[in-house]
Amino acid sequence: MTGKSKRFPLSLSAVVEKAPKTVPEKLSAIVKIATPQTATQNALQNLSRAASGANLATSTEPRINPPGPPADRSASLVSDAVRKAMVARVAKQGVKDAKVLAAMEAVPRHLFVEPALASQAYIDASLPIGHHQTISQPYIVARMIEVMRDNGNGGTLNRVLEIGTGCGYQAAVLSLVAKEVYSIERIKPLHELAKANLRPLRIANIRLHYGDGMLGLPQVAPFDGIILAAAGMEVPQTLLEQMSIGGRLVAPVGAQHQVLQLIERVSKFEWTTATLEDCHFVPLRSGVI
Repeated sequence: MTGKSKRFPLSLSAVVEKAPKTVPEKLSAIVKIATPQTATQNALQNLSRAASGANLATSTEPRINPPGPPADRSASLVSDAVRKAMVARVAKQGVKDAKVLAAMEAVPRHLFVEPALASQAYIDASLPIGHHQTISQPYIVARMIEVMRDNGNGGTLNRVLEIGTGCGYQAAVLSLVAKEVYSIERIKPLHELAKANLRPLRIANIRLHYGDGMLGLPQVAPFDGIILAAAGMEVPQTLLEQMSIGGRLVAPVGAQHQVLQLIERVSKFEWTTATLEDCHFVPLRSGVI
């Protein structure tokens, strides 16, 4: 590696594992963002802003089938207006890809967190999902997908791979911008949680796998895009080799200080890298538990 340079509806069987038969112009500057604030610091402030949230209207807004009758998670604090306000804040932070913003607006984030945290689902912060893991803050989800989509193929993503399914939220967003989404989770209870969260949404183009994400899915490769939801000291070589030519991988890299890194495969034996901005993720680990 060098440094130079949806579909809906879905049957239950399509959500679980199936054996399958792949930056604007140049990143001209490093974008700096503040360290993600905690939910407790921002809940009141952001929810009050959300009450008058802006409406990001698009003529091609993707839709997710509603999960059924309202439950305790579907309270007024997690209404469509609050979600639109979240997307408006993400756009104000610099995410410009209209398709990504529409996907963020379409996916009900509150369905992927514990009911007790539903009122905080649309603030710009990561939230705990158990097993020392988190659901990533909305901005970073949108930012990583936007960078991955800004490829030389006009944003077309036929097949993408997500390392670290977690609660399933990012996979749901990815399903609205890619034709096929494969997602790996190494923690069995979280793998089951993601299946349970995604099942009511009936998303037809997601394939969840329980396994070691650092190994990727060579039997399905190549991938046009790969996203890592955990930070290692470097990106595993096996994942680089599963990228298509022209494909993009976006991953947090580092230990105490982490940065978001873009890797693009330019030929069979050459990759280019670019550092985007500071970030904070849980550690990338091998094996399964």
